[in-house]
Amino acid sequence: MRRISSRVTRHLVNAPVSPNQLTWLMMLTGVLAGAALLVPGLAGAVLAALLIQVYLGLDCVDGELARWRKQTSTTGVYLDRVGHYLSEAALLTGAGLRAADLFKQHGGPAWMWAFLGTVAALGAILIKAETDLVDVARIRRGLTAVEDSASVPRASGVAKARKLAAALKFHRLIGGVEASLVLLAAGIADTVHGDLLFTRIAVAALAAIAVLQTLLHLLSIVLSSRLR
Repeated sequence: MRRISSRVTRHLVNAPVSPNQLTWLMMLTGVLAGAALLVPGLAGAVLAALLIQVYLGLDCVDGELARWRKQTSTTGVYLDRVGHYLSEAALLTGAGLRAADLFKQHGGPAWMWAFLGTVAALGAILIKAETDLVDVARIRRGLTAVEDSASVPRASGVAKARKLAAALKFHRLIGGVEASLVLLAAGIADTVHGDLLFTRIAVAALAAIAVLQTLLHLLSIVLSSRLR
């Protein structure tokens, strides 16, 4: 995406648009990706995946433009973080509503799936909040922002588990880009199968990963040196 975004950014250097305006557009695109999943059939999954790619591109362009113009700001950083929270939560919530058959395309709403999508969305938000709140806690104590080296857990067993999780990368599945591709694959399979079976499997898996990752990430932070 950086190869594409840098070319787009060159054309925006002198355009009447600010980096923060692009961040707002990024935020809107991410939320629309979640809404797109409400479109029945494969079209909704395809549209959501495409919008997430646009969201990712805008996420690159706004930062590149800010650095190029030397317009980086605390507001920009804040909006960028809020954009990630909203977009990933919207996508996973949309996935749950899609699996719930909101528009009765396959027999009527089954709200358990909407609940699981909400659980996945909450997990995605909490994981990001756990990371961001490390710096909040440190700054409130008068400390500097955390160094990357402090993220390694002090307990050897936890450190090994963290390395294994990082190697498997299962935690990345609840990220916007990866989740949209999982849902696209499920949408293709559902089109062949004729129902929402694979979307429901995907939503259940994403919810389980979100809950597990929320707990493991919290444990990893508490057992590392990041809060010291």
